[in-house]
Amino acid sequence: MSTRRDELATTAARLFAERGFHGTSMGDLAEAMGVQKASLYSLTTSKQELLYRAMRDGADAFHAGLDAIPEELPALERIRLALRSHLRVVSEQLDVATVFTREWRYLEDAHRDEILAERRRYEERVRRLFSDGVEAGALRSDLDVGAATLLVLSAANWAYTWLAPGRDTDGLAERFTAILVDGIRGYATPA
Repeated sequence: MSTRRDELATTAARLFAERGFHGTSMGDLAEAMGVQKASLYSLTTSKQELLYRAMRDGADAFHAGLDAIPEELPALERIRLALRSHLRVVSEQLDVATVFTREWRYLEDAHRDEILAERRRYEERVRRLFSDGVEAGALRSDLDVGAATLLVLSAANWAYTWLAPGRDTDGLAERFTAILVDGIRGYATPA
């Protein structure tokens, strides 16, 4: 059951995605909710808190996608499924994914530190998939794992700029895998 706090969080994520954090005022949020600005403060302490909640929701969604991938699968299959889950989060939670990708720099203090740590942890988890692929001989032995990770995450992260909400992303993930992963698999050394 959705609460007014949840509704406010959803509205804030939508407006932050559309207008940016600094382009959205508490007055804008109140108008979108159909309430007086003062009544918003019974639901949140600040616009900063709403930004943090959108960031936390984004981090949780992206990590949950990786958590669902069985560790026993071959590295290339885990990379494919990671791309699939990442694009699914962007498609199904476009506002949150947009805010998570673009607006993090406006967080303050401990919340900023926490979300930056979550972003680094996510990147490291994806990097580990590529390292596993190199170690298993499924990816080229001279692969720059850091550059491969950044390339894949950059492509997947920017999907928020063109991916339509609710789009079936499985086929898109397959094409991304074919272009990005198969393209770097070329000189794999058998294990």
